[in-house]
Amino acid sequence: MNQNLQTTQGIISILAVVCLAVGWFNLFSPEVNAILSKRVFYIVVGISFILQAPLLANKKFVYPIYAAAALCIIGAFLPYGSKLTGMKTIGLLVGVIISFSNRPNFRR
Repeated sequence: MNQNLQTTQGIISILAVVCLAVGWFNLFSPEVNAILSKRVFYIVVGISFILQAPLLANKKFVYPIYAAAALCIIGAFLPYGSKLTGMKTIGLLVGVIISFSNRPNFRR
């Protein structure tokens, strides 16, 4: 079960990077680039956080990473001019911090 989740999360992470690259390099029309880099990217990252939550070593961070995922996904659906669109960036930052802080520590 964990291996399937990790594989799925890896595929989703690659998809997120592709969405960002499309936005950076303007591979499509401005509208498509904006949708991929400003909406789809955050939705994909939110899904990745949801899949990562059960795998966290520290169970105290499960609900915060779900909250980060919710901020990413909800923020992606808000209109571009809204004052609340920053919530998706906050969700991304919180989720990344939780992800990195819960990595296994392999010290010798």
